Amino acid sequence: MSSSGKSKTAAPKIKKASVVVVRTEWNAGIVDELFTGCKKILEANKIEFLDLRVPGAFEIPFAIKYYWEKTGRKKPSAFIALGCVIKGDTPHFEYVCRAVTDGIAALNLQLPVPVIFGILTVDNVDQARERVGGLHGHKGQEAADAAIKMISFTRSVND
Repeated sequence: MSSSGKSKTAAPKIKKASVVVVRTEWNAGIVDELFTGCKKILEANKIEFLDLRVPGAFEIPFAIKYYWEKTGRKKPSAFIALGCVIKGDTPHFEYVCRAVTDGIAALNLQLPVPVIFGILTVDNVDQARERVGGLHGHKGQEAADAAIKMISFTRSVND
């Protein structure tokens, strides 16, 4: 990583990959922008994707695990979790952030495919906007880029 925190390497070209994007309905305006950026990168790299929605960030780990275990379809090469949790006046923020972080970390250890953390955990809407094309880049695009790099990584190890 560079001193700015952004990756220096471009996403490798990969073939015949598929990604399942699981995104929240909560804070839809921000999450839709995350998805738009994510979709842009996936489409530019000709990666098939499925877009699934769940109510909130807390439900994302369940949805990913359930999809992996129950789907009769071809298994995806990676999952991308997209959401936005904005701090409020109660400890709810901390509980949700911890649960989704721990859940996605656990899935990365349980599943044989990467699960990319594209969840914004911010103090306010302005911070969220800075992360969907503003001062802090576009976290949806970065999540898709990370998925492509991790698919490439897993394939390089398995070859």
